[in-house]
Amino acid sequence: MLTPKKISRRRFLLSGVAVAGAMVVGWGVMPPRQRVRGTAALPLENGAVALNGWIAIAPDGSVQLAMPRAEMGQGVHTALSMLVAEELDVALDAITLIQAPADKIYANLAVMRETLPFHPDDTGRTRAFASWMLGKVAREMGVVITGGSSSVKDAWTSMREAGATARAMLVAQAALDWKVPAEQVRAENGVLYHDISKKSLGYGAIAARAALGQPGKVTLKDPHSFRLIGTSVGRRDSRIKSEGTATYGIDVRPEGMVYAAVRMSPVVGGKIAGITPTEVVKMPGVLAVVDFSNAIEEHYGAGAGVAVVARSFWQAKQAAAALPIRWDEGANAKLSSEAIYASLSNALETDDGDNYHQRGDMAHAASALRTVKSLYRVPYLAHACMEPINCTAQVKDGKVTVWVGTQAPTFARRAAARVGGVSEANVILHEHLLGGGFGRRLEMDMVAQAVAIAREAKGLPVQVIWTREDDTTHDVYRPAALARMTAGLDAAGNIIAWEAKTAGGALTHQFTKRNLGMPGAGPDRSTAEGVYDMQYEIPNQSINHVVVDGPVALGNWRSVGHSQNAFFKESFVDEMASAAGKDPVEFRRTMLLNHPRHLAVLEAAVTKAGQAPEGRAHGVALHQSFGTIVAQVAEVSVQDKQIHVHRVVCAIDCGIAVNPNIIAQQVESAVVYGLSAALGGEITIKDGKVVQSNFADYPVLRMNEVPMVETVIVLSAEPPEGVGEPATPPIAPAVANAVFALTGQRLRSLPLRLA
Repeated sequence: MLTPKKISRRRFLLSGVAVAGAMVVGWGVMPPRQRVRGTAALPLENGAVALNGWIAIAPDGSVQLAMPRAEMGQGVHTALSMLVAEELDVALDAITLIQAPADKIYANLAVMRETLPFHPDDTGRTRAFASWMLGKVAREMGVVITGGSSSVKDAWTSMREAGATARAMLVAQAALDWKVPAEQVRAENGVLYHDISKKSLGYGAIAARAALGQPGKVTLKDPHSFRLIGTSVGRRDSRIKSEGTATYGIDVRPEGMVYAAVRMSPVVGGKIAGITPTEVVKMPGVLAVVDFSNAIEEHYGAGAGVAVVARSFWQAKQAAAALPIRWDEGANAKLSSEAIYASLSNALETDDGDNYHQRGDMAHAASALRTVKSLYRVPYLAHACMEPINCTAQVKDGKVTVWVGTQAPTFARRAAARVGGVSEANVILHEHLLGGGFGRRLEMDMVAQAVAIAREAKGLPVQVIWTREDDTTHDVYRPAALARMTAGLDAAGNIIAWEAKTAGGALTHQFTKRNLGMPGAGPDRSTAEGVYDMQYEIPNQSINHVVVDGPVALGNWRSVGHSQNAFFKESFVDEMASAAGKDPVEFRRTMLLNHPRHLAVLEAAVTKAGQAPEGRAHGVALHQSFGTIVAQVAEVSVQDKQIHVHRVVCAIDCGIAVNPNIIAQQVESAVVYGLSAALGGEITIKDGKVVQSNFADYPVLRMNEVPMVETVIVLSAEPPEGVGEPATPPIAPAVANAVFALTGQRLRSLPLRLA
């Protein structure tokens, strides 16, 4: 049974004020702690010495950079290396990456600040103060995480400061050795020069002495002097991935490793009533049968289950499939998608929800010449990462060792310690490349399972691997949601009032409970983001969301709440344009008069797209998420009621473009990911079970279905914003709007299907 959760916006705001008021006394007025010098030792190699918590230099001049962010195909290891190489004045290929140790200086402050529920147009002191305070809180919490399209945004200052500080220390030491003013020493490509005396010295020759000194004056480069930032440097991980030598979590092979296959409750929230392992333990290679339910089910998403440990994964998988299990299906045995949507619909009608944004006076809606009201719907979505869910763990001699690809090493250590019964200091975490993250590997179910199973493996390392079916049926899903959109037009065809009300689960409530042990409370920004903070200049607005709790596990899906709310908003804008008898692009232009950056992005997209060929139509969508503005034009045809997307033009303003090549790659990736969901993604529930199980019934785009994607980067001098996710939200409404232009059918549900 799904139930609405009623917590007023007033309670939410007052609780925030109370927290801020408590913090502002003493600690709150102090400057945030620095993020350059760490307390944990770096895992150095080849005689390198650390100049700060991020950077070490070896005698041969090579640079070792502590990397706290996960590489999951988004190019972050290249982009962040560029920031350091720029300020340190070394060649990019001089930098090698080492795993960052557990230290609070690597905390992701930007991703925490993104949770603040302010409108992008709000640039007042309250927002600045709240951002300041939350940044300080995040620094003290020390949560190391990769997500929210925040890696470059967060590193823009901290990693550049680390590079500039290291450079200043080298310059200061050279000036001391040469007995010249530091202003006369310049750094270039890993070498220090004193042009007057013609002296020069490589970084490696001076690093050990420089590490003992002070940096003196530290100055970040002016963007006009960048030589590396802003260039299309090739990805540093391309070669190893192309050659097949890259090491993902699933590739690790510690000595003595055995394998585990899992069986988890087929019904949401079900439990194990009994296991009969007698015959299974006699099967070839089988070492143990482990019920891990009690160790993890209340804290992590996958819930109750049992594992079979064997010498090979095939042996483990075969034995797990043959294991007789009696399931207690519990209260959700009759849960269905129909019942879930009925609960959401009822909540829309009966609950006021939380108000996220109020502008003007909604009484003006009564004066509208024409009112349009529409209901939109989106389903649960799975992540469908290409690398199967996996984790390898060993519990031995009072320590827990974990090998995993994770977006949240802080949570991974915490989960391993909790399930393994040790302190976090006794957790050794080896981080590896991720074969797709998309928010799925922010979760710790795979870590908790692996450690719980390894506890019973007599000191052997155990690699847990989920099948595709395990993953699809036990994911943490993008929430299903309904949206009721209402707007009124005046005699000139302008929107004078806009009301949006949505209903769905609050994924942040679940996420914080699973990973932080904190109960979710208050409005969840992710439920309304992309609607309450929209860019359109509509004088009277009211944006509400009703949180409807349910048993289905919810998680962060690429672009989070923007993924559904952009569909609601941009589809409805097109509806209003049609009702007003106006061109959809011109209709948007008239609502962006005070938003020149948004208008410039829209113009860049439609100009590049040109006119649609005969038999095809263009659909437009404009959306801002993670600080980045994106406009897309989708070129679509329809044949035998099948939607075909041939071309997508995407204009993007993400601030300073650190690496245009990576930006284009991420735009292409985000479009394909979002288009897969728009055309075929749907998780449904029947008799408490997820119906879909593999790519046959949860399809992703095949190569022959992928459109040509053209990226237009709009030049900007603003600091970098998010890139990995912002191109996902606009694609579904752009395609839906193109379908309407072609057929006259308004598709208000995802996935998009013609009647």
